[in-house]
Amino acid sequence: MAVWEWIRFLAGAVFLLIGMGIFVIEMIGVFRFRYVLNRMHAAAMGDTLGIGSCMVGLIIICGWNFTALKLLLIILFLWLSSPTSSHLIARLEVTTDEDAWMHYRKTTLQDGHVEESEKERRQQ
Repeated sequence: MAVWEWIRFLAGAVFLLIGMGIFVIEMIGVFRFRYVLNRMHAAAMGDTLGIGSCMVGLIIICGWNFTALKLLLIILFLWLSSPTSSHLIARLEVTTDEDAWMHYRKTTLQDGHVEESEKERRQQ
């Protein structure tokens, strides 16, 4: 029985280390990217995957009991709420961006081509 507990502990520790590694990569992305939507994407995806991996590691370590059920519900809540809140923040940024011409290109479905932004026109 002791061997099974060690295997379970090592598997849980691997998931915890993977989650912590994802958090480190997320922090690097948040500080490295310049534009707010890129930073937010790194933070949202890193949180969802990192917290999920850490919680799976904790579930493996503690075994299947009521605590594991609560951890699964936390994973479910975070998987539903983090992408939703990130999407709403991104929509707010896009609609209130005063310098949208610097960040986006306008596409038209009728012509099938991408119009040049003001920034691209100035560079030429």
